[in-house]
Amino acid sequence: MLKYEEFTYKIIQACMEVHNELGNGFLENVYHEALEEEFKLQNIPYEREKKLPIKKSVYL
Repeated sequence: MLKYEEFTYKIIQACMEVHNELGNGFLENVYHEALEEEFKLQNIPYEREKKLPIKKSVYL
């Protein structure tokens, strides 16, 4: 199995669980909250809305 294949599968599984439970039509924040809870239930480590450093390109 590839290095991250199993972990990726668990994340997609959690996302599908949330989608199947809630369906369509909610605001984005509702899905964020639900996915956070699903990650906790499935013991998937996460950081919510982590800040990532952006470096300015010399070509811009």
